Amino acid sequence: MSRVCQVTGKKPISGNSVSHSNIKTKRRFLPNLQTKRFFYAEEDRWIVLKLSSEAIRTINKNGLSSVVKELRAKGTKI
Repeated sequence: MSRVCQVTGKKPISGNSVSHSNIKTKRRFLPNLQTKRFFYAEEDRWIVLKLSSEAIRTINKNGLSSVVKELRAKGTKI
């Protein structure tokens, strides 16, 4: 599975690792992803999402049902 958040679309970005002597080498910055299980009461089932910590906060704020509606409107299969 790829390292992409299903809600926010966050993915790895590249940048430089800078040493003490200011030598720059390429590195990757990975998003803070977690696999999270939610109970979706409208369909009476559990759903598993791969989310960033920001997306978990969004679900806590807006509710799971509104986030699932947005995902399905984008065409994501849940």
